[in-house]
Amino acid sequence: MQLFLLVTLTMIAFAANSVLNRLAVDGGYIDPSSFAVIRVLAGAVVLGMVLSVRGGQLPLMKRGRIIGALSLSAYMIGFSLAYATLDAGLGALILFGVVQIVMFAWGAVTDARPTVRQLAGAGIAFVGLLVALWPGPGGIADTGGAILMTIAGIGWAAYTLAGRGAPNPLGATAANFILALPILALLLVGQGLSANMTGVGLAALAGGVTSGLGYTLWYAVLPRLPASTAAVVQLSVPIIAIIGGALLLGEAVTGVILIAAGFVVGGIALAVTTQSLPKGRK
Repeated sequence: MQLFLLVTLTMIAFAANSVLNRLAVDGGYIDPSSFAVIRVLAGAVVLGMVLSVRGGQLPLMKRGRIIGALSLSAYMIGFSLAYATLDAGLGALILFGVVQIVMFAWGAVTDARPTVRQLAGAGIAFVGLLVALWPGPGGIADTGGAILMTIAGIGWAAYTLAGRGAPNPLGATAANFILALPILALLLVGQGLSANMTGVGLAALAGGVTSGLGYTLWYAVLPRLPASTAAVVQLSVPIIAIIGGALLLGEAVTGVILIAAGFVVGGIALAVTTQSLPKGRK
């Protein structure tokens, strides 16, 4: 029961990032660029404090760290800017779908030959993404916002793949947040910045609590979960974000969104609950 509650709390924290970002930006409390920079700053501070209390190392100069920092920056920039036009739930659905499909495609190319069931699941999820991203009349996603969230998804997938198997995931995450901060400041800080105390507080909450402490909690429970279970429980994140957006932000949950969510979540569930075949096996 304790493990279930901790996993549930972690998934709510991950989904809350979308709700907080949308609330802050769409509410006019802060601009997207300032939100991204403050979020990373707060995350770096909290992760650094946790690492200091635990006595862990901060691997700033490890090989490949720049890839982690750049991909994290791409995620943060795309994520924050996309929520100027996307609903929280829809943005989370696009992000989640892109991340999982990119990681599946990378695994199919580099690790193991996918099974028919995995290919079918990935295909179903891709159809769901097309429904969510469909432009023009009847479409539910702003084109610019959808492109930005797709960039965020690719960035997060690259970040995840770059850090897979890291011996010190919490330390690596803290280091990536610290190194991403000057990148974001260089790319985002300029004209048009505006924020009040509410916006700063929401950005700090997203960075320090739902990101920093959320990642800390996830790395604590992850070793206690089978790999397949860890993949499946993350399917709840876009669903929680859709519910949170509807309840807290008054976002409409249309039939199209439900269809897209069903295809994306169902397809990925089908793909991640089966094992790939080793390369060369027929």
